[in-house]
Amino acid sequence: MQLYSWNVNGIRAAQKKGFVEWVLSAQPDILGIQEVKADDSQLDDGLKAIDGYHAFFHPAERAGYSGTAVYYKQEPLSITTGLSDDRFNHEGRTIIMEYPDFTFFNIYFPNGQKDEERLQFKMDFYDCFQKDVDALVAQGKKVIVCGDVNTAHCPMDLKNPKSNAKRSGFLPIERQWVDQFLADGYIDTFRELYPDKVEYSWWSYRFNARKNNAGWRIDYFFASENARDLIADAAIHTDVMGSDHCPVSLTLII
Repeated sequence: MQLYSWNVNGIRAAQKKGFVEWVLSAQPDILGIQEVKADDSQLDDGLKAIDGYHAFFHPAERAGYSGTAVYYKQEPLSITTGLSDDRFNHEGRTIIMEYPDFTFFNIYFPNGQKDEERLQFKMDFYDCFQKDVDALVAQGKKVIVCGDVNTAHCPMDLKNPKSNAKRSGFLPIERQWVDQFLADGYIDTFRELYPDKVEYSWWSYRFNARKNNAGWRIDYFFASENARDLIADAAIHTDVMGSDHCPVSLTLII
């Protein structure tokens, strides 16, 4: 089973850059999209009715901002949105799909660069998210999480760690949260399978960053420890254009 995640930085813009053609070529079984920047009333049938796929959109209340979506071949048992604390549920950041073998989270985690208040919102979002997935794991559920986490975990996960040490996305407090999350029983699937591989999933539009491969790995697939037996492979698809992020994927044995 092929799962993909992609921050498209505006799905209507991505459509003009070959998004639908890419979906039809890659054929993900489930595709989590972040930063949709539109609600479904603004989308044409080319996006809402991709051949072979169902689609679900979760826009932010604020127009043209944030938002998530999922495309999927097999109907889930249920689709829900949001975290347990409603203050995190106004920006369209979380879609949860229940399947017989696992629970799938597609999340666009907040960016903390704006100011201290927004950084705290990001950290509080992280904590609420973990509380929710911990509760599911405690019930025996296997959890798969994909999305733009907006934090590079280790120095090898970005091109210039020293110059970005005081920038949100690579702050000690953010990296420590990832440390603790993994220590609490979750797997960074790409790093688990490829501990020494340096690949990035996001590049600034400035300074020819993508051409120079001056990027960050901030898009992830996490899995709960009890889902380890499902993991077959993980990849970062750096050759796929159309956004400042590229897709990442996880192959499951199902």
